[in-house]
Amino acid sequence: MLPHHRWFWLLILLAAGGAGLLYNVIFAGGASPAAGFTYGLCVGISALAFDRGVLLAGVQSRIRRLPAGLYVVAAELSYVAMIVVGNALGGFVVWLLGLTGDSLEEAVRTTPRVLAYALAVSALLVFVIRMRDLIGGEVFINFLVGRYHRPVEEERIFLFLDVVGSTAFAETHGDLRAQEYLSAVFATLAEPVRRFYGSTDDYIGDLAMITWPMERGLKDARCVECLFAVRERIEAEAEAWEARFGTVPRLRAGLHGGPVVTAEVGVDRHKIAYFGDAVNVVARVEALCRPLGVDTLISEDLLARLPRLPEGVVVRPLGTHALRGRGQPLSVATLERDGARPLTEDPAPRIAAAP
Repeated sequence: MLPHHRWFWLLILLAAGGAGLLYNVIFAGGASPAAGFTYGLCVGISALAFDRGVLLAGVQSRIRRLPAGLYVVAAELSYVAMIVVGNALGGFVVWLLGLTGDSLEEAVRTTPRVLAYALAVSALLVFVIRMRDLIGGEVFINFLVGRYHRPVEEERIFLFLDVVGSTAFAETHGDLRAQEYLSAVFATLAEPVRRFYGSTDDYIGDLAMITWPMERGLKDARCVECLFAVRERIEAEAEAWEARFGTVPRLRAGLHGGPVVTAEVGVDRHKIAYFGDAVNVVARVEALCRPLGVDTLISEDLLARLPRLPEGVVVRPLGTHALRGRGQPLSVATLERDGARPLTEDPAPRIAAAP
């Protein structure tokens, strides 16, 4: 089965093709349905590739840094250009496959009516995509299908990622610059989270909460792979971070999983929230990183359920600790790259209260 985000993009492209088919029905009676679908699909691919930064990513990045007034104009002109390119591509394919009796010059031409129709459809699809981006892909789908309209008991894995030193950065550079810094850090999480089938469900100050349904997160140790992929990406772009912000982000991570109750809450503003011991424990586990002097902690409970660890990642147990607000102590370990002490080393367990 395709992951939820791939289903979403497939449906968006089918909607674009369907819009092209509808155009032929309304404005070009007798034209080949396959031709209309092809035009719509090619325009949709072109516009979405630009919107997602797959095509002309540098241009997209520069446009987003423009003042609001110029941004609207530049963005609109960019979509016009993408529609013209997509329509030309669609016309070439339609002409090549013999789906039209028009000449190649006529097939690839973008008329004012085609442009206006394509802009309207693109605006609608981009709005849907922006709403999905705003609340998260999986949350968006769950809202649409009403999965959590009634509370649901399930098992989930939680990864809390805390940006170290963000308060000091704000004191030095100001709140606006600090927010720009945090936004850039959180944007860096997006691709690894998507790649390993997670969902960034919330941002709490300088902390991101990433979740997986238990089975999905355990498979191929995706929850751990995601964490190290984020760090590898930051390390690979260290020079760019230094040039832009004068520092390279450092993340503290807590990993834990267990049963929770998931429910849609709110009246004027809806959100999907998690209730249960697992959420409280992962917060305490992440807070325990600092007194233990490590950047990553994973509960032994979750560690025992992982089928494997990513290549080059080893475990160093750090004993048993009492967690504030929880009666039972919890065994934790840190995950490190090769060169750390092997798993067979068993440090003397100690009981300590997490802050």
